[in-house]
Amino acid sequence: MTIKAEYIWIDGTEPTPLLRSKTKIISKGGSVEDLPIWGFDGSSTNQAPGKASDCVLRPVFACPDPIRGGDHLLVLSEVLLTDMTPHPTNTRAQLLAVAEQYADHESLFGLEQEYTLFKGSRPLGFPESGGFPGPQGPYYCGVGNDDIYGRPLVEAHLDACLRAGLSISGINGEVMPGQWEFQVGPLSPIEVSDQLWMARWLLHRIGEDFGISVTLDPKPVRGDWNGAGCHTNFSTKEMRESYDAVIKAAEALGKNTEEHIAGYGFGIEERLTGHHETAHYSQFSYGVSDRGASVRIPWQVAQEGKGYLEDRRPNANMDPYTVTRLIVKTCCAAL
Repeated sequence: MTIKAEYIWIDGTEPTPLLRSKTKIISKGGSVEDLPIWGFDGSSTNQAPGKASDCVLRPVFACPDPIRGGDHLLVLSEVLLTDMTPHPTNTRAQLLAVAEQYADHESLFGLEQEYTLFKGSRPLGFPESGGFPGPQGPYYCGVGNDDIYGRPLVEAHLDACLRAGLSISGINGEVMPGQWEFQVGPLSPIEVSDQLWMARWLLHRIGEDFGISVTLDPKPVRGDWNGAGCHTNFSTKEMRESYDAVIKAAEALGKNTEEHIAGYGFGIEERLTGHHETAHYSQFSYGVSDRGASVRIPWQVAQEGKGYLEDRRPNANMDPYTVTRLIVKTCCAAL
């Protein structure tokens, strides 16, 4: 049996890494541990000099390929040096160490990935001749040709994620025209991060078929338009049992703001301005049902006296391995 295995990895482009992939023909599938390691030219992905260009791909997560179908696979891989140690750009390895250190807290994450669809140089829904659409208001969770743009691609992406077995928990239109969101989780830190990267790859890949580009730019249109974030919902076993633990976690996030802001995605100062449902990046606040706070505690959590919190600061272009690592380390150390 011949299988096409699409090896997917995260490159070393700065300030925001890109996804790369290539196809390997293998004779059989099996568990991710059975899949072979592979190599690539790191000098072409900002991960190695030309005189020592080889880097290694080690499979860490595999799922059915919903595009090719059959027994074909998508294979998310971490990048290693040729001595089999993690490459400096391998943020997954850094998360794994922290997740294992705090495994007894049983952390869970739900990630809300916002993104914007572009046709050429204009977001979908923006007039091709220039100018702007009507002001924000009817687009969020809207319906109808005047308010929603790109739904066929969005539905195709949702179906592909479900066929791949990813834990997609929902989709919705967002506040700006051409802007959408999908949610992944709740899952453990490693699982949610692996699956978000895989869902991102599928989104870009399916965009090719529609002739539409996908951007995770945190502020794709300057001016009076919402930015794009990746709101991060987090809980531990303690938080799911005690409201006091939820408050402790929120307060802990307020004591480590500089490291978190630095790791929450490039261009964060353009999005976290204190407007458009954000708190300013230089300030920290938390509150119940407050979408203008850095950290929101849902009203159901306050009412039930247990649950989770939502860190609203991460950008759409954030690295989930970095964001989940920072939140686990900061919050679990305080609980």
